[in-house]
Amino acid sequence: MAENRPISTFLVIISCFLSHLTPSIELSPWPVEIAPRIRVDPDAIAVASTDFGKQVHPPNPAAALYPSSVQDIATLVNFSYNLSSPLSIAARGRGHSLLGQAMAPNGVVVEMASLNNVSSGGSRITVSGSYADVGGEQLWVDLLQATLKHGLAPVSWTDYLYLTVGGTLSNAGISGQAFHRGPQISNVLELDVITGKGEFVTCSKDTNSELFFAVLGGLGQFGIITRARIPLEPAPKRAKWIQLLYNDFSAFSKDQEHLISINNGLDYLEGLIFLQNSLPSNWESSFPPSDHPRISSLISKYGIIYCIEAVKYYDDSTSHTVDQELQELLKGLNFLPDFIFTKNLSLVDFLNRVRGAELALRSQQLWDVPHPWLNLFVPRSRISDFNSGVFRDILPKLNQTTAPLLVYPMNRNKWDDRMSAVTPDEDIFYAVGLLHSSGANDWEPLENQNKEVLQFCEKAGIKIKLYLHGYKTKEEWATHFGPKWRTFEDRKAQFDPKLILSPGQQIFKSI
Repeated sequence: MAENRPISTFLVIISCFLSHLTPSIELSPWPVEIAPRIRVDPDAIAVASTDFGKQVHPPNPAAALYPSSVQDIATLVNFSYNLSSPLSIAARGRGHSLLGQAMAPNGVVVEMASLNNVSSGGSRITVSGSYADVGGEQLWVDLLQATLKHGLAPVSWTDYLYLTVGGTLSNAGISGQAFHRGPQISNVLELDVITGKGEFVTCSKDTNSELFFAVLGGLGQFGIITRARIPLEPAPKRAKWIQLLYNDFSAFSKDQEHLISINNGLDYLEGLIFLQNSLPSNWESSFPPSDHPRISSLISKYGIIYCIEAVKYYDDSTSHTVDQELQELLKGLNFLPDFIFTKNLSLVDFLNRVRGAELALRSQQLWDVPHPWLNLFVPRSRISDFNSGVFRDILPKLNQTTAPLLVYPMNRNKWDDRMSAVTPDEDIFYAVGLLHSSGANDWEPLENQNKEVLQFCEKAGIKIKLYLHGYKTKEEWATHFGPKWRTFEDRKAQFDPKLILSPGQQIFKSI
């Protein structure tokens, strides 16, 4: 049975000029407990109406909640649930969604970061031996720093660490560790969740398991994650980072699949693609300046170059053997022999490697720009066709510089099929990321290119799964979830029957 905490129903009459902001709705007075935390001023509304993608502009929310406690969030959801016409509610972490997924048109956006800003609460991260209890609003980079003080760390990451725990767990959370550690959703012991009924529920694989599996990868449809218990392991101190260049996709993909098949092998593996129309800044920072001319010549010669990034962690006890271990792992690979590069970084510098690029882009006013990204999972059996049709044909045609392009394999057996997240139905599938950015007014050609990629996949019969993206109709979502759709619908009816949560995903229409 769910663990329910009493929600006060006392209301206070407040004047908030909501009729001027959203004349199409009428709100009952806010509950007295959260009235001081409700904001309707232009600054708060503006923040709640933007995201990293900067491509969609739905109607503004009616208000934003800046909670001082988890109970504030439960009070808001319970309040909405008991209205004759419920308000939609979306939890917003860092606003890193791409297409308005964390927005709530005419509803209420919960600014989760406020939980970490209240002076009395402080950082909601507690390290206890083999796990850490961490607030859903906390950033992964802060969890890393907190656990390293104890010589420990989580084992599965995203490439960019300035994302919230609740946000990535609502999607999947992937990076180069996922092939053997699984996505972040496969590395959770317990959750605290506020359901669409306003109930506060603690859940795990053994307790309230239906909610636990629903929420992980559930796109915010079943509850708001307010705490996650993340398993920890002894943290390595350093990372040996190897980069291998290829001019042949077959060799590149074959070697990637071989490397992820080795038990106790690499700790991280991703793949990159460099095109002739790639920005040099996308790859130059990864290689010694003295090698830039010959790498540039290689890209010009072949038009496209593939790069494996492989990492082996080590510490003081293994520093004398890590090079030999890597040599053994790389035996028999078919990379270009004169194009192997090695770097030696601290664990923090490696895991937080994207931060430097972010700061550089911010200094050039190039971070807060539209990001017409496209992230896909492609079945292994069709990745060669995808390379021919997309990497070699569609992408080079656009007369616009391309951003980082990722392609790397994962093992499906590291994903728990009881969770809401979906993958292609093959033992190995590839994560593909077309991580474009653009000027304020020229993102549409890139978005049209993304549509061309999807049309190519549909016409070619490549059964991809979108990741961090989305659809606009219930029918499209049903196709996306496939055999899981009925379960997804049943869980929605059980945990959010009035369709209050995460309207920006456009899976269910509010009643």
